[in-house]
Amino acid sequence: MAILLPESIETAADALTPRQIVAELDKYVIGQGKAKRAVAIALRNRLRRQKLAPELAEEVAPKNILMIGPTGVGKTEIARRLARLAQSPFVKVEASKFTEVGYVGRDVESMVRDLVELGVDMVRGERIEEVRSKAAQNAEERLLDLLLPPPRPIAPDEEGTPAGEQQSRTREHLREQVRSGRMDARTVELDVREKSFPSFEIIAGSSVEEVDINLKDMLPGLFQGKTRKRRMKVPEALEYLTQEEEQKLIDMDSVAKTAVDRVEQAGIIFIDEIDKIAGREGGHGPDISREGVQRDILPIVEGTTVNTKYGMVRTDHILFIAAGAFHVSKPSDLIPELQGRFPIRVELDALGKDEFVRILTEPRSALVRQSIALMETEGIDLTFTDDAVHRIADFATIVNERTENIGARRLHTVMEKLLDEISFEGPDLENKTVVIDDAYVTRMLAEIVKDEDLSRYIL
Repeated sequence: MAILLPESIETAADALTPRQIVAELDKYVIGQGKAKRAVAIALRNRLRRQKLAPELAEEVAPKNILMIGPTGVGKTEIARRLARLAQSPFVKVEASKFTEVGYVGRDVESMVRDLVELGVDMVRGERIEEVRSKAAQNAEERLLDLLLPPPRPIAPDEEGTPAGEQQSRTREHLREQVRSGRMDARTVELDVREKSFPSFEIIAGSSVEEVDINLKDMLPGLFQGKTRKRRMKVPEALEYLTQEEEQKLIDMDSVAKTAVDRVEQAGIIFIDEIDKIAGREGGHGPDISREGVQRDILPIVEGTTVNTKYGMVRTDHILFIAAGAFHVSKPSDLIPELQGRFPIRVELDALGKDEFVRILTEPRSALVRQSIALMETEGIDLTFTDDAVHRIADFATIVNERTENIGARRLHTVMEKLLDEISFEGPDLENKTVVIDDAYVTRMLAEIVKDEDLSRYIL
């Protein structure tokens, strides 16, 4: 018997081979072939595991990945796109945000709780899609009851009588008017439920644990069914009633169970800045605390059970992808036990001019396309020449070499400075056709790049 992922996940990614996964990632991330290959194999192995016999599948541990590379080269984007491709619950956390047990701050188990919350939102969204048409029908009927309260219930034997037919015709006519928008200006009065009492954050011991305290359960009758009257336009009322009907049709216990299963079998946690906690015990400064954070993360990565408000969650088969620049420290500075839990290591390459040119033009959401689309909203026909794109890449490379190398993120700062004048003057321009060429780029950026001190502040 095979262990299967929830249907929506399995059917979406099951057909993708590692080569196809890499091809999908290529649409969004330029270069970094080794890293894409590693994550594609890890995802495919997860899908292979689903088809094994349960006793063997239980023993197959995920091949966690450690990405090593400078900032702005695509580490986070690869992990995020992979999760979207697999329709998996995905959460990104910064290792530097966590503190050792005994210190004030976030405890490492919160990353699993965040992942479960995200899984619940995903499953709830899917269930809402399933019941949307039924909820819309129910909401429409409730709205018609508000607009045309029945004078008295019609008995089954009266349905064919003139009175019953008249009432039915009036109701259908009203339904037509609601659907065509002719009732949009009409106001109705609804009983709106008061928001439920909020959860509390309670400090338990030394870590902040989110505890779901529902006063409705503790004090039944005090908050039960508390509503207030509110007047709203027909479209707003229809939307509110639809949401209310959706919640009635969804079984939250089933949603929570499915979400926990999905997190356990298909969750991905991306731990960024792991190099910031790579200090080894030296007896001075914060190094001992850093090693403590590593020891706290270790059981989560190894496989443990975390208590969440939706139930106990096992982390044995969650895929962990860690990333760090490792400028100061080395992967070998991590404690040996944690190193052993990231068997696959890939080094990402620094980006140069050629990669910048491709990043500006090739991806689906390339910066040049974004800029053209934004200016189109003002009626401006913006065009970039090939020379201009190469010149922008040149400037980004030069600034990265002279100041901090922040990789592809430098392109955002350069593009903002380049388009500053057009963005500001855009609505007032008489000539709505603008061509960005080599000369324009040089005029806008040359002075800043020449003045190294200024470029440190502006670019």
